[in-house]
Amino acid sequence: MALQIDAGFECGNILVRSAGEAAADLAIRQDANGSWFQWFYFRVRGAAGRHLALRLVNAGASAYPDGWPGYRACVSEDGEAWTRTETRYEAGVLEIRHAARADTVWFAYFAPYGLARHERLLARAASDGGRRDVLGRSVDGRPIDRVTLGSGPRQVWIVGRQHSGETMASWWMEGALDRLLDPADTVAASLLAAAQVHLAPLVNIDGAARGHLRGNAAGVDLNRQWHDPDPARAPEVAAVLAAMDRFGVDVSLDVHGDETLPHVFVDGSDVDPQTTPAQAAGVARFKSALLQASPAFQTTVGYPPTYGGEEAPGMCTRAVARRFGAVGLTLEMPFKDSLEAPDPVAGWSAQASHQLGRDTLPALLAALG
Repeated sequence: MALQIDAGFECGNILVRSAGEAAADLAIRQDANGSWFQWFYFRVRGAAGRHLALRLVNAGASAYPDGWPGYRACVSEDGEAWTRTETRYEAGVLEIRHAARADTVWFAYFAPYGLARHERLLARAASDGGRRDVLGRSVDGRPIDRVTLGSGPRQVWIVGRQHSGETMASWWMEGALDRLLDPADTVAASLLAAAQVHLAPLVNIDGAARGHLRGNAAGVDLNRQWHDPDPARAPEVAAVLAAMDRFGVDVSLDVHGDETLPHVFVDGSDVDPQTTPAQAAGVARFKSALLQASPAFQTTVGYPPTYGGEEAPGMCTRAVARRFGAVGLTLEMPFKDSLEAPDPVAGWSAQASHQLGRDTLPALLAALG
């Protein structure tokens, strides 16, 4: 009997070209109204006892083909616990191999983080003392939620998943909130005494629901819209930026995943020709503190100062730093493994992202100065 393969669920993405008893040719579906594709998430039924060979035949045409060499696909046999499996990239085809024990097996580009879990995180934050509100609505009408904690005079903003396929940002948010909500944690207490911390954990909620890599429902890359967002095509950014205008920003942290680099790193507003010495010093304090707090973080490998090119002024870190005189930071995590903190079984994982979220709090406190 042929394998049954589908992605007919929230956040799913795959197209089935052909399927046999243990092998299949598949393709990643392009973002609606956009040109990007790399995120995949699908299930295989009838898999038990079979040595699966699943070929993603259009991988070479994806948004970041340089991300495939050295990459291992994520796999789960219960839909909850994720690990890595044998993966090979050759001649534009990504082949995933897995000896299945369960009848149903899930495969994904990175450990998924669904809207139900996102809602539970927001509800827990609100019940444990956070202030939850809706900043606006997405193109598809979904809420852009914010959680605010703390009562200090400074303003820290943390934005996650502008690119919906970068699910490590949601796992990071969960770790950061776990620590922020711990009344016994002295670092969290110090940060919340110094600042109000605003978290918008899932900005591109439509892309997440639709199984997109990067674009929102209108096919817009939200992390290029921060200079002057169109309320019709990028209402998500417009809503967050309007709230920033009301409260102000001292430190801005935009949390992402990088497809190609096997490292955790920061791209800061210190490389902007318009940066001030105070902003550059804030970035330096953040990096120094995170180096002490996290064995996965490093400062040797990252983006060049010219990253973003002509679009750089529209990226969150640079635009917010310029608009508010803030310390602007983009935190990147790998889709592959981290060379500084490797895990031969799980690679860079949901758990590693969660821990980095916890480890980043002292760096945010340091950035405030």
